[in-house]
Amino acid sequence: MALNWFKKKNKGESDYKSEPPKHDSRSGLDPAGEAPEPTGPMAEAKLEQRSEPAAHAPKTSNGLFARLKRGLAKTREILNTDIEDLFKGKRQIDDEMLEEIEELLITSDIGVQTAMDLMKIITRKASKIDNPETLKQILKEEILSLISASAPLEEAPKKEKPHVVMVIGVNGVGKTTTIGKLSARKVQEGQKVMIAAADTFRAAACEQLSIWAQRAGADLIRHKDNADPAAVAFDSIEAAMARGVDTVFIDTAGRLHTKVNLMEELKKIHRTISKKMPQAPHEILLVLDATTGQNAISQATLFHESLGITGLILTKLDGTAKGGIAISICRQLKLPIHYIGVGEAIEDLQPFDAVQFVNALF
Repeated sequence: MALNWFKKKNKGESDYKSEPPKHDSRSGLDPAGEAPEPTGPMAEAKLEQRSEPAAHAPKTSNGLFARLKRGLAKTREILNTDIEDLFKGKRQIDDEMLEEIEELLITSDIGVQTAMDLMKIITRKASKIDNPETLKQILKEEILSLISASAPLEEAPKKEKPHVVMVIGVNGVGKTTTIGKLSARKVQEGQKVMIAAADTFRAAACEQLSIWAQRAGADLIRHKDNADPAAVAFDSIEAAMARGVDTVFIDTAGRLHTKVNLMEELKKIHRTISKKMPQAPHEILLVLDATTGQNAISQATLFHESLGITGLILTKLDGTAKGGIAISICRQLKLPIHYIGVGEAIEDLQPFDAVQFVNALF
């Protein structure tokens, strides 16, 4: 079966123009080293005061589903067009059609095992499937059962302040812009937000966060370039506790999930946060780029083994025909997707809604 694929260079999630990320060849910090004893949030940190929330604050309009449909247009075009084509000249599912359906599911990046599980159900109900709409409805019901456990971040309990959210991921997935958008959402909800610029090895990251903090109306804690990321995190928690901040987002340097020394640095940041605030970080969110397809699964697996991820954010769904990766992630990792990115605007980072996602997919 011929599948029509569209290849396009993915756009970033922000309209901010920054220097391209430089290759990080550093060896990382001493894996066995413990966090330093910072002298307080004002010793080295530069605190950028909270400004008024930007006019770009998130909207809660009825257009959320419309934006989601636009974001998943490429995936939907592949699935729907080919499902319709399968039934041309046929009224009943045969073995040849079953093979084509399986191929369609796999190439939409739903995943081999997930596709096989879906095919068992379709095969069992084949005698009742005589048109594309019936097949779509069965797929929708079964896919929804796989991803219904995912819930937005707002539903997570917050028993103490500040609520500390550590954001991790490989290079180029959109961590910095995602933190900016999340901060804008929280400020719009009436929260006081602080951002910790713990990616101290890429100057552009701090500058980008500074712009996002101003747009969102959030405080920003940053140290000088090449400072210890763990010290930035420690000082940020200390400052947030003193200032009555509701939520702290901790940005971290992008790193390959296969580099042991860099993963150890994340563990060090985690230990440092816990020393200052025993229950923190309350959330460890992994940002994944949907355009990487099944590679996102291996990334999530290794990060989860190292840190214990609490949730996922899936970005750049608007730039890929492989939106089925969200289904594969939910099934294999048993981790909730909290947010999905379907565009560049702040409001295009949406809380993940399983029902809306499946409806938009078809």
